[in-house]
Amino acid sequence: MVSLTGKQKRYLRSIGQRLSADITVGKSGATDALLDHIRRLLEERELIKVRLSEEHTGNERKQAAEELAGMADAACAGVVGRTALLYRPNESLPKEKRISLD
Repeated sequence: MVSLTGKQKRYLRSIGQRLSADITVGKSGATDALLDHIRRLLEERELIKVRLSEEHTGNERKQAAEELAGMADAACAGVVGRTALLYRPNESLPKEKRISLD
């Protein structure tokens, strides 16, 4: 799993503001199909937005986002409301599509 510094998380959140939510986690939670879809999107983009279900409240959202990131071998860059940002670097993407955290 990827570990991020505070500065890196802030940078990713600034990029994430312009993204639309790619995936919505429903009542059934993190199914295998959902995790496969998340992994595929992370392979293509490195940074995705995930909408969490209404069932998660307060601190549960952050915990659910961290668990989801762990299952997808990614890092949670932040949770705002019901939206989480997941990041996983992909060395095989072309340089212009990669997110530089240096």
